[in-house]
Amino acid sequence: MEKESQTIFDKNVIEFVTVAAEFCAFLERAERMKRSDFVDTSLKILSLLYLKASMLPKCETIGDEVLETYVTEEIYEILRINIAELMGDKDDYLDVFVQDMVYSDQPIKKSISEDLADIYQDIRDFIFVFQLGLNETMNDSLALCQENFGMLWGQKLVNTLRALHDVKYNQQEEDDEATEGDEEGFYEPSDGDSCCEEDGCHCHDDDCHCHEDGCHCHHEE
Repeated sequence: MEKESQTIFDKNVIEFVTVAAEFCAFLERAERMKRSDFVDTSLKILSLLYLKASMLPKCETIGDEVLETYVTEEIYEILRINIAELMGDKDDYLDVFVQDMVYSDQPIKKSISEDLADIYQDIRDFIFVFQLGLNETMNDSLALCQENFGMLWGQKLVNTLRALHDVKYNQQEEDDEATEGDEEGFYEPSDGDSCCEEDGCHCHDDDCHCHEDGCHCHHEE
């Protein structure tokens, strides 16, 4: 009993619990966030969660009872749907680092929302049992969480990080280029080249944007 007490109150365990609890709270309020803020914060907190999980001391199960769980199918689905709606068309991504790729030569389509919901389920169940304050179950929940990190949610976490990084940086550049392309359809006359003359504007009404300093017309092909 003394050994597990030392483990569950280790400095690295306390820090992991703190980050894990904040991660869960963050996802639970995701529906009220802007997508850009959600992506930015997700990148930071997921990176920190991975770091803290990798620093956990070795922990072994000592009990034989099945641990309680917190996340029901309804809780899982509500969280996943909220994140999917927030991410919109940026939710899906192609993943080549999954076990199913052994049987396929094509990338597998995954979703950020489902990955985060899967990670949340493991982490939230761990937090739920850990916060009950019983040394034996705290120890066993930590051992299970640590095992699942190595076998399940750790890999999903790094896959999701890659997808979120692409949303924040690479796809943002595409959006910027598209915005610039939209502006190419306008013609802004140089000095002495205004379409607004003394007798009025020679542009079609739908094409003209006149201001005090001149007239900006859609470029006529």
